[in-house]
Amino acid sequence: MSNNISATLGAPELAPAAGTQTTRATCPYCGTGCGVLIESRQGRIIQVQGDPQHPANFGRLCTKGSTLHLTASPAVTQQTRLLAPMRRDQRGEAPAPIAWDTALEEAADKFAAIIRQHGPDAVGFYGSGQLLTEDYYVLNKLVKGLIGTNNVDTNSRLCMSSAVAGYKATLGSDAPPACYDDFKHAQTLFIVGANTAYAHPILFRRIEDARRANPAMKLIVADPRRTETADMADLFLPILPGTDVALFHGMLHVLIADGLIDMAYVNRHTQGFEALQAIVHDFTPEVVASTCGIPVADLVQAARWFGAQTPTLSLYCQGLNQSSSGTDKNAALINLHLATGQIGIPGAGPFSLTGQPNAMGGREVGGMANLLSAHRDLANPAHRAEVAALWGVDEVPAQPGKTAVEMFEAAARGEIKALWIACTNPAQSLPDQATVRKALEKAEFVVVQEAFATTATCAFADLLLPATTWGEKDGTVTNSERRISRVNAAVPPSGEARHDWAILSDFGRRLEQRLTQRTAHYRAGTQTLFPYDSPESVWNEHRESTRGRDLDITGLSYAILDNIGPQQWPMPEGATAGLARLYADGRFPTEDGKARFSAMRYEPVSEPRDQRYPFSLNTGRLRDQWHGMSRTGTLGRLFGHVSEPSIDLNPGDMARMGLQAGDLVQVASRRGQIIVPAQPSDAISPMQSFMAMHWGEEYISGLDNQGQAMSGVNALTVPTFCPKSKQPELKHAAIKITATRLPWRLLAVAWMPETEALAAREALKPLMAAFAFTSCVPFGREPHEKGKVGVLFRAAAMEAASSELISRIEAILGIEGVDVLRYEDKFRGQRRAMRMERTAEGLTLDAFVLAGDISAEAWIKPLLQDELLADAYGRALLSPGATPPVAVVSKGKQICTCFNVTEPAIIDTLATCQGDTDARLAQLQGALKCGTNCGSCIPALRQLVKLHPAVASAT
Repeated sequence: MSNNISATLGAPELAPAAGTQTTRATCPYCGTGCGVLIESRQGRIIQVQGDPQHPANFGRLCTKGSTLHLTASPAVTQQTRLLAPMRRDQRGEAPAPIAWDTALEEAADKFAAIIRQHGPDAVGFYGSGQLLTEDYYVLNKLVKGLIGTNNVDTNSRLCMSSAVAGYKATLGSDAPPACYDDFKHAQTLFIVGANTAYAHPILFRRIEDARRANPAMKLIVADPRRTETADMADLFLPILPGTDVALFHGMLHVLIADGLIDMAYVNRHTQGFEALQAIVHDFTPEVVASTCGIPVADLVQAARWFGAQTPTLSLYCQGLNQSSSGTDKNAALINLHLATGQIGIPGAGPFSLTGQPNAMGGREVGGMANLLSAHRDLANPAHRAEVAALWGVDEVPAQPGKTAVEMFEAAARGEIKALWIACTNPAQSLPDQATVRKALEKAEFVVVQEAFATTATCAFADLLLPATTWGEKDGTVTNSERRISRVNAAVPPSGEARHDWAILSDFGRRLEQRLTQRTAHYRAGTQTLFPYDSPESVWNEHRESTRGRDLDITGLSYAILDNIGPQQWPMPEGATAGLARLYADGRFPTEDGKARFSAMRYEPVSEPRDQRYPFSLNTGRLRDQWHGMSRTGTLGRLFGHVSEPSIDLNPGDMARMGLQAGDLVQVASRRGQIIVPAQPSDAISPMQSFMAMHWGEEYISGLDNQGQAMSGVNALTVPTFCPKSKQPELKHAAIKITATRLPWRLLAVAWMPETEALAAREALKPLMAAFAFTSCVPFGREPHEKGKVGVLFRAAAMEAASSELISRIEAILGIEGVDVLRYEDKFRGQRRAMRMERTAEGLTLDAFVLAGDISAEAWIKPLLQDELLADAYGRALLSPGATPPVAVVSKGKQICTCFNVTEPAIIDTLATCQGDTDARLAQLQGALKCGTNCGSCIPALRQLVKLHPAVASAT
């Protein structure tokens, strides 16, 4: 599948304009690995479409993927990208541009000095699942081969390390055995610990297709929240947080009792069933139902569908992985498949859905603190010798390095003196942010290698190195089904940005000159560990490292990937295609070829709830956002579905606490606290809560009771991790929630030129800490006809802010000058400002500030956001407490991002739709187009169809 779209696989369904180039690449978001076609003209990306030839998505893209071109616009790039190397002479000061040579020389000097004085383990490198495989490979070789430490880890530790450990403990290797094609062969789908509709929307489209083609298919979903995925289930198991192992043991107990174990398979292909059987004997349906908080009948039904309605395919993600017993949860689920022989056949298997675009590629090259290249075992001397020989060094270190949480804890203690952070934002994403920030402040030298200058971590960097990003990068990635895809560059790097592999190679060559004690151990003929002149030269070395291994890709090349298309591993030399499913022959990559049952005890969550902290906090994804939102957060339209930070609570809990929707609450754990609006949600069980993982200090900030700056949702989360995988328990923290009285409020909202809006948000960030609570987000439901983006700044405090502070906010948002209507009552702390714009139709509201009493938000905000005519509202705009002379009808909550279709419009249209659910959904889509592009909103549309039954037609 070459970069030329008229390649072997046939030209895609595009009709590019004259002078437009089309480049095949891969989406940089989740682990689905969707192929994209990038249209560019004169060095600018102008459009993106799904690649109809790519076997992961066949042309489909979700809301995030379909807006990728907008994140690469010149306006976004100029306001958010890191475009030149920057050095900060003093912490807290603004960084200044420097030359690349100067930057890398200083970095090499600093790291060499620390290594010579304190040893190799005094430095740490923290990377990302967004790095390409080639980037990962050079990073791994730099740290383990040259420096001589295993202190290299990535944010994949927060994502997939429990899946890795679970696969290795049971099947013998980190290799997902199933593939996407299995969706259409399965008779039972068991989704546990995953909200596939949000986190992997294109895969969920394939699940919907499979269910339409096979109405007999059963879908079981286990999750503490009733997510959109759960709403689609035939059987929903709302288990209590952390009880997954008990659930799986209980299901195995039922399978044994009902005679649904495949003993022939167990005897031929596995070991250890007797020990596991002895443990699950005590996990009776009654005991497990009580432990998990579900009905006995539902547990029994789930087990019987799993074992009798076969083949069975399990899909799982962070709900199992992000846990203090994450490895055991993964292994306990795999136990069910081994016990029933549901592995290695079409439609069956334990299938971990990778969270990040190239977490799999990072695992392949051994780019983590406890891994070695090509699935080799760090503890195996022969394996270490193989890697050393490949690299041309005498040895690689045997002692496992510091993993993500451990690395920052060590830096906070002063043990790690220098940190190199590439393509990730630990000041937002790691748990226990107080410790993370202490580490970043205490480290003697912090390098951040990053594409975006707007992340929280950049503020702690002594040296900032600009890296290329999507649309500019060249290399490979591997998706959840072990499929390797090419990433091709459509446009040149922005500014002075360089490719990650090239930055690390250049730094490595300079560091080699300084670390003579290390380079003395190079083997004869090894002049440098970093001889690379292209990503392909890196990849070829990685390919050779896989020869004879379970992930052998010696039959692959860039040319094959370009001309034939993405391929699954293994694909050894001589093979014409990769292997879709593993273990079809019942042989596993263990010493005796048999899989191992994992016999483990059920352990509850690491931080149980108590009287002081009675709530459980769960974190997870929003449909239209990605991680820390350094990319998706640049687009106002992606905030249409969920517009501002909030914590979701059970409506009964809110009523008991006397809370209304939008009321501020203080959420506290044993590590920190934040203030955030509360919203009722029927998806949340009593005494539980949910907050999206994306809300860091870039979007929500303020001060705690001690006057310390708050740093988003991960101020609350626990650093406790699974002892086997070292993955932290981000899915549960014990918290307390109390109503917070902050009587003075401020709301500032403005439409701004797209070339200024993101810069305005950055200018507002330093002001956020002036209030007890603030949130600052962009908005905009579709590309604005006048090229404008909305900015919203919300704040609350005990006392009124000064006129000077409010004036600064107004100035940043362009709410100043003689054309702005104003009202101020300093004695009552009331202030209003309205910027109006005259159009051919009449006056519209272009920006406003409400300070003090903001109750008018209910009608003034829709007036602006929906761009309604404001002529009739006159003095009411400036009068606190005034009611609007004409009712304002808001367009309502956005459901479909692609076509800006709102909930009221959908409900009105449904009143005219007849027939069953599918028929009414089709009529709705035909009328409004919602759900006809990316399809991410289809689960929500189905829910609305069910909630609003057809109106009986008159006879």
